[in-house]
Amino acid sequence: MTDKSANKKGWTKKALYAFLFVLVLGGAAYWYIMNEKFDDTAAAQSAYTVSAQDLINAYQSNDSLANATYREQIITVQGRVTEVEAADTTVNIKFTDPVTGSYLIFDFQSQHVADAKVVQAGDSVSIKGSCSGNIFSQLRKAHMISFKRSVLVNKF
Repeated sequence: MTDKSANKKGWTKKALYAFLFVLVLGGAAYWYIMNEKFDDTAAAQSAYTVSAQDLINAYQSNDSLANATYREQIITVQGRVTEVEAADTTVNIKFTDPVTGSYLIFDFQSQHVADAKVVQAGDSVSIKGSCSGNIFSQLRKAHMISFKRSVLVNKF
């Protein structure tokens, strides 16, 4: 066997091992993310309590500062519901600014979906959730601020 063919076989073997290592590492990361468990948001302490309109205004005036302040924080938001999007196993509640079209959207933890399904558009509520930050739509010129792991705190 020549040196060239031995080097080629050694390189191929190393590339195969590297590919398998990356594949296993990627699979482990995927499994960890998909099976990550969180504490019940109902038991978590809110870092901030704010009205829906004030939070929307904060993101509209300076979204970088608002993200630095609110992102990945547990926040209690109070306001009047403008839309409820119910599906079979989940529900999303929105607070919308009628002038700009910017909105907050709350996705509920599975154990709290039944509480959220009784909320209707026009209800005044208090919702606690983990802020995921915002996305600005150039087309609509509006901010979408999303919350995950939400729980209905109060309906008044």
